[in-house]
Order: sequence, then structure tokens, then C-alpha cells
Amino acid sequence: MTIHKIIPLLALVFAALPAQAADAVRLGLLKTLSPAPFYIAQERGYFRDAGIDLAFTFFQAAQPIAAAAVSGDIDVGVTALTGGFFNLAEKGTLKVIGGALHEEKGYEGSAILASTKAYAAGLTSVDKLPGHSFAITQYGSSFHYMLGRIAEKKGFDIKAVTLRPVQQISNMVAAVSSGQADATIAIASQAKPLAAGGQAHIIGWAGDLVPYQITALFTTTGMIERNPDVLRRFAQAYQRGVADYREAFLRLDASGKPIVDAKTEAAIPAITAYVFTGDPEAKRKILQGVGYYDAGGALDVADVVDQVRWFRAQGLVKGDADPMTMMDTRFLPTR
Repeated sequence: MTIHKIIPLLALVFAALPAQAADAVRLGLLKTLSPAPFYIAQERGYFRDAGIDLAFTFFQAAQPIAAAAVSGDIDVGVTALTGGFFNLAEKGTLKVIGGALHEEKGYEGSAILASTKAYAAGLTSVDKLPGHSFAITQYGSSFHYMLGRIAEKKGFDIKAVTLRPVQQISNMVAAVSSGQADATIAIASQAKPLAAGGQAHIIGWAGDLVPYQITALFTTTGMIERNPDVLRRFAQAYQRGVADYREAFLRLDASGKPIVDAKTEAAIPAITAYVFTGDPEAKRKILQGVGYYDAGGALDVADVVDQVRWFRAQGLVKGDADPMTMMDTRFLPTR
């Protein structure tokens, strides 16, 4: 058989071979604006380009995402680090592998929100929180942590604030807008519309008071051991999403105001595929609510260590493992 006949035959053989299947990865996350770089990366095909068949699994609060990873219902999670998370990480079950949303000075991420009634009665600043009720999802949640760090910053005892666990983020906002709780913490896209409508008052921003790694990317030790290459490709696709997000929303002009241009407009449809879908006010809510992501999805390692310290001081994390063993920094950069 001549070479001219062999080449077409080989082409037919290779064409008949099945394409290499993408690696399935299930990502657990909250259906909020905060994981926006993942929405962008998914909609723009960056995970597909990396050979990842990514599926989103949405949750109502942070702590169940960690539990879902342990039970095998998801492969990777992105959400706030909590006391429950660190208790699992202490046992070597979970590892933080990258950064996500970061509370950063000068960026309006999470607002401290006072009810209209409490504000009228004098709750006009963060240092006046003692003696008031404060809605959180759960004890040991990121909201509990933020309040604790704010208390440290302002020099008051967190025990002087009455905590009201209401299980879900939506319930926290509802508790304040209805006056059932005096204060809470809400992301900007939730807080600003309430403030504009006179249903609540913003009395401070968490990033200005206590900059910290509010959400992070994590997985199980089993996933790291079995599929390190999958995680590397996942991380690379995520970084492309972060780069696009930063270009679209985090550039500032000479006066320090966010730049809104064609890159911004192009990113909005990728986000509204998941949140604010069909909402005529979607663009405004997104622009009001975007939070800060470090370049490359970098992780604030020192802050994660400090979070473990705080949760241990409250008796919410029981062990004494080195916090550095709860992180694996091979996949994404550190801050």
C-alpha cells in the first residue's frame, strides 16, 4: 500500500476515535454576586478549554458547602471560611487552595447595616453596636467572625451584642429590613438598594475596618491526592476568569472611581446568566456590588492563620493543628 493511500486511512481512523472526555468537576458555591469570576470563566468557556466539565451546585449558606465536600457531593467549594470548615480542616479532610473575595480597604464589599428603627434610636455608627441585636446565619459563620473582628477593632466585647442566628443570608437581610434585628452584615448589592429605599442604613464597610480573606477556594485532601492535574487546570481556568473580572470591574480612574467601559459591559451577561437574571436593574446592582479579588486568585495566607486564631479563641475550633497544614498553595499564588 502506498503512502498516499495510508494517510487518508489514518485520517479516517483518528476521526473515528472518540474525543477525550473532559474531567467532571462539581463546584459548590452561593448563588450570589461574590463568585462572579467563576460565572465569567464558565460562560466564556475557560473551564471547557482546560478540559474541565464544570457543574455548579448552589447552596444557601457557607457551612453546608464544606460538609458537601466531605460527603463527596461536590469536588471543590468556594465560600467563606467558617468555624465548621476549620474543624474539618483540622482533621486533614479539607484544604484551602486559593483566594476568592477579599475585603479590601477602599472597595465596598460587605456593609454593616442598621435597621431604620435602630438607626433612628441612635445606632448610627459601628462603635454603637453594643446593646443591639445582630443577625448572622450561624454561630461560627463568616458573619460571626466579621462582627468579632469589628469588635476587636472598635474595642468592645462581642458578648455585648445579642447574636440572632437566622440560618440563611436572605433571612439576615429580611430581619434588618423588617426591624426584627437591629443590625447585620450584607454584601453591597443587597445593602445599597435597601439603603437607597430607606429600609436600612449603611453604618460602615467591613473592608475599611477589618480587611480579610472573606471567601476562599477549597477542596478535599482526596481530590488533591487523586486529581492534582485536574485541579491545576481548574485553577488556570479560574485565573482567566479572575483576570477578566478585574479588567471589567476593578480598574480605577485617576480619581479612584471604577472605570465602566466596553469590558465592563461585556462581562455583565456572563454574570446575569446566574444572578439578577431578567432583572432590569441588574447592571446597576452588579456595579454597586462587585467585590475585590486579588490578581491570580491569590490567597491571603496570613489572614487565614488569623481567622483560625479567632475561632479558637471563641472555642469554635477545638484542635491545635498548625493552620499552615490546612492550606495547599501549590495551585494558586499567595498574597
